[in-house]
Amino acid sequence: MRIWGNIYLDHPWFLLLLGLIPLYYFWQKRKDPKEAIHITFPALESIQDQGGFYHLLEKMIKIARLLSLLALIIVLARPITALQEEVIEAEGIDIFLVMDLSSSMLAKDFDPDRLEVSKKVAADFVDKREHDRIGLTVFAGESFTQCPLTTDHRVVKEYLAALQCGFLEDGTAIGMGMASAINRLKDSETNTKVVILLTDGDNNSGTINPLTASEIAKELGVRVYTIGVGTRGEALAPDGRANGKYTFRVVNVKIDEALLTRIATETGGKYYRATSPESLAQIYDEINSLEKTKIEVEIIKRKSEEYRPFLIFALALILIEFMLRYLIVRVLP
Repeated sequence: MRIWGNIYLDHPWFLLLLGLIPLYYFWQKRKDPKEAIHITFPALESIQDQGGFYHLLEKMIKIARLLSLLALIIVLARPITALQEEVIEAEGIDIFLVMDLSSSMLAKDFDPDRLEVSKKVAADFVDKREHDRIGLTVFAGESFTQCPLTTDHRVVKEYLAALQCGFLEDGTAIGMGMASAINRLKDSETNTKVVILLTDGDNNSGTINPLTASEIAKELGVRVYTIGVGTRGEALAPDGRANGKYTFRVVNVKIDEALLTRIATETGGKYYRATSPESLAQIYDEINSLEKTKIEVEIIKRKSEEYRPFLIFALALILIEFMLRYLIVRVLP
């Protein structure tokens, strides 16, 4: 029986004895006063100043007896401190997020744009992968590793939050983005290596063919999940840049779904199409459920006896009652 924090009562049924305390109190109150011994004094001057003091001591004796009974009942209930430790052995997964930073990721079919929604959903995914190492690669017309594999997810999320379009040569080099992540994963000693590639276009730049990168991933045992992000039909998207600012116009949304499907299929992954922020979140949730980290948890319980302070308190009250009754108040039998 838990009473507070990590303090428990091992034998809580002894608390039923607490009902005897009020019964004992009322029994003491109802004792026949005629049974008391009466002593006749010729005068009261010698003791009249001591009556109040001794009356107080008699009350203290009764209180001490009740408190000692309460403490002894708690001792019988056996208070303990239960300490629980979890020893976790986790076989994590190495995951690389590959994010498209081409200018089309600023399209307004997602609110406020595709990039901001993709960053937020990816950060939520990182929070759910407690025991995994996660890295981040970005690409547009070129690619580079923004964050190497790490278990410090706070750092990964900081890099995600700082991502912006315009710092890389514009374009969509899907093959180079994949190759950068695969190169980081090739020396990984974990049994499961995963790439999650998110893009909103088709491969139109870079020196590495996406299918070549896919073959390398397959040889190294890297599973690639591909996500095409963007509504179907038309969207308001950048069509150029002037004075450091993007200009927008309505364009047709083109995603090479055949390529992304082939990459995912050949590496044992899966292709997804995200047409809204909600569907993108659902996609990451599905990937999270598919890629389970193996965790073994061993629970160790330790008990620490806590009855000693109550026993010492009870014995001290019994000793105080004895001293008051037979050495000071001198109640005669």
